[in-house]
Amino acid sequence: MTLEGKTLFITGASRGIGLAIALRAARDGANIAIAAKTSEPHPKLPGTIFTAAEDIEKAGGKALPLTVDVRDEDAVKAGIDETAEKFGGIDIVVNNASAIQLTPTPQTDMKRFDLMHQVNARGTFMVTKHALPWLEKSGNPHVLMLSPPLDMKEYWFAGHVAYSMAKYGMSMCVLGFAGEFRAKGIAVNALWPRTTIATAAVANIVGGEGMMRASRTPDIMADAAHAILTRPSREFTGNFCIDDTILAEEGVTDFEPYRVDPSVALQPDFFVPEDATPPAAVSLKPVG
Repeated sequence: MTLEGKTLFITGASRGIGLAIALRAARDGANIAIAAKTSEPHPKLPGTIFTAAEDIEKAGGKALPLTVDVRDEDAVKAGIDETAEKFGGIDIVVNNASAIQLTPTPQTDMKRFDLMHQVNARGTFMVTKHALPWLEKSGNPHVLMLSPPLDMKEYWFAGHVAYSMAKYGMSMCVLGFAGEFRAKGIAVNALWPRTTIATAAVANIVGGEGMMRASRTPDIMADAAHAILTRPSREFTGNFCIDDTILAEEGVTDFEPYRVDPSVALQPDFFVPEDATPPAAVSLKPVG
């Protein structure tokens, strides 16, 4: 299966996992709307919607850079309308945009609390809501959230309640939308990494250079997303997927190329349930 000719609306696609998903789709010849805030270069973060568009075009896709803050309903609606007008519709929505701050309750400013909930939970809900009329017209419509399995355990919340609430809000959208849209043939699934992924968020917020070396590259999430988005939407919905498990189902047996530094043990990510055992081919230990 291929994404050739399909139109994807991806939030937060100017860098990181969102851009990696876009580039994987572009290699198939997909149309990609890059809906993100970064229209001007950021002093600490790589990439803008325009550099992402150039990379997508070079990879073989068609790109539409859109300055969209997912907290702004008018901007979201305008971006979705422009995407549908340019490419003739929307087949896939990837809710990737997210805000993170891993602070305990006393150190969590309410402005940051609001930001995480507005971007993660509200943004996911709103983008999906406004894309729905176009998804209903697609032959194989998908909505994919970059959010974790709903494993409601105390230790996933303690220490960063605000972030966990906001991130699980995205996953609750998966659970609800999957049931609500099943009769329409619209698939709604979640994808989450087993290990940390080498992105700017990991480098600057979560763990720095050491954790970057203990991470996998965004390519593993891009390949797993591609595997989900090419499945029949009426047959695969309501799933909370882990990246390497999905790829193992597709026949992948060698996961070492995804490691940033094979000599460093992989760092497990937040929110991966204890019973989500890795594929037999996966090693979380350093090579050698």
